[in-house]
Amino acid sequence: MSAVAIITARGGSKRIPKKNIKDFCGKPIIAYSIEAALESNLFEEVMVSTDSEEIAEVAKRYGAKIPFMRSEKNSDDFATTADVLQEVISEYEKLGQHYDYMCCIYPTAPFVTGAKLKQAYQVFVESKADILEPVVNFSFPPQRAFVIREGKLVYRYPECASMRSQDLENWYHDAGQFYFHNVEIFMKGLSAGEQMKIVPFELPETEVQDIDNMVDWQLAEMKYKIMSQH
Repeated sequence: MSAVAIITARGGSKRIPKKNIKDFCGKPIIAYSIEAALESNLFEEVMVSTDSEEIAEVAKRYGAKIPFMRSEKNSDDFATTADVLQEVISEYEKLGQHYDYMCCIYPTAPFVTGAKLKQAYQVFVESKADILEPVVNFSFPPQRAFVIREGKLVYRYPECASMRSQDLENWYHDAGQFYFHNVEIFMKGLSAGEQMKIVPFELPETEVQDIDNMVDWQLAEMKYKIMSQH
């Protein structure tokens, strides 16, 4: 079975300028995703899909391939990750390169490691899933959430207000780091709207951080330093 790692790194970040190549604890943040993919030894090719020559040069320096640049159509604010992945797989098919599996890795995912990818890949293959998605448990039970209505604070789910937290079902959210896909199912599913079998890969809260602004960036660096000490 052949696999490709696709790191999606569009240029033009507005909230954090040059976000994908900004220094993170000593090297460009995209380097962590590239190095993790290479260290895992899972992939025939580790590539970066980008519209930026500057990002492409940094990616090549850390060992990634840039077999083609991202199209203008998939370089605006409205292009989805699925659009980008579909384009990459289609371009590889034109080059005569076919892959059974792909791993989409975000360029701002410094908590991803080669060992983590290998563990996730094993779960993905053994479960015969269409998609493996890393998730993290909400640190506070969402069932206890408040909303503001007519200026008053009320429970969103009043039926859960008196329940013990240990009796509430765990809720999870996307960790926003990487995803494994069965390529054939992915490409068919885009057009057929098929229901896919998605399996979870649970991550600890200390190794998950959305990075949308500079406060997030600083929190991610603190968490990364803690993770690196273990």
